[in-house]
Amino acid sequence: MKTKKWIPNVIILVLVLALYVVLSVLISANIINPYYSGILTMVCINVILAVSLNLATGFLGQLVLGHAGFMSVGAYAASLFTMYSGLPQIISFPIALLVGGLVAVVFGVIIGVPALRLKGDYLAILTLGFGEIIRVLILAVPFTGGAAGLSGIPLLTTFTYVFILAILTVGIIFAFIHSRHGRAVIAIREDEIAAEAAGINTTYYKLLAFVMAAFFAGVAGGLYAHHIGVLDPGKFNFNYSVEILIMVVLGGMGSITGSVIAAVVLTLLPEALRGFSEYRMLIYSIILICVMLFKPSGLLGQYEFSIARIFKRLTHKKADAEKEA
Repeated sequence: MKTKKWIPNVIILVLVLALYVVLSVLISANIINPYYSGILTMVCINVILAVSLNLATGFLGQLVLGHAGFMSVGAYAASLFTMYSGLPQIISFPIALLVGGLVAVVFGVIIGVPALRLKGDYLAILTLGFGEIIRVLILAVPFTGGAAGLSGIPLLTTFTYVFILAILTVGIIFAFIHSRHGRAVIAIREDEIAAEAAGINTTYYKLLAFVMAAFFAGVAGGLYAHHIGVLDPGKFNFNYSVEILIMVVLGGMGSITGSVIAAVVLTLLPEALRGFSEYRMLIYSIILICVMLFKPSGLLGQYEFSIARIFKRLTHKKADAEKEA
């Protein structure tokens, strides 16, 4: 039985490696040109953003509208580190991503301590205000480039980097949710009063989930900055936070698989509709409205795709067939 428990994990690892190898070969052979490889990079960055926001909004149940603020903090912190650290780029880049994530964590604690005392619309408004404050501060301070933006950022983000970090983000959050800490977070979402009565430190777990989401958003910001090469403060506005939230809602609040699928679809869909340039955003909006009308819980709701479940069903069917024979 112990061997069988490892089989689904091995299958997942093989599938992930196969996907990476196939895409890497296609990119290196220029079958996937630099334009489309850039889109794939943005797909992976959006997967990190959507899955991390789902931790705070889907699993914790707190409506957060300032995720782009954490991303912007991480983007500028990581960029400034690589530009002025003086370290070789091969060393400075991974450290810069960690710095971006940790700076986002600091801001996550600063905003999370007062914000998580609130609920529902009040929390959403406060996090929205936080995102706007960060954007205004970036415009005001001189070392970020102000309204002109920050340029000269080395282009260090590769498909390998974003793919690995996207897989790690999904894996870490999936493992967290299925740990006792993750069950505590879900218990808070279902009934905070009952969770507190059961002995769960609700303040600690709410802040933990919020800070974890901020950390991965900061890392995603660092990857984005070193992919684009230029940072514009206007990019990290309220609309971008809503775009990330749409990915979470469309995929299903409380479904990591749903967030991954929605991030992939909503990143590729606008590009696929470029041939209908005049009606592209109209078609995009109609698709979103139809999904929300006919599947308000999102594409997957709270369902998770599980190879272990499929493997279990197949083994049961095989066992039943052997019994009948």
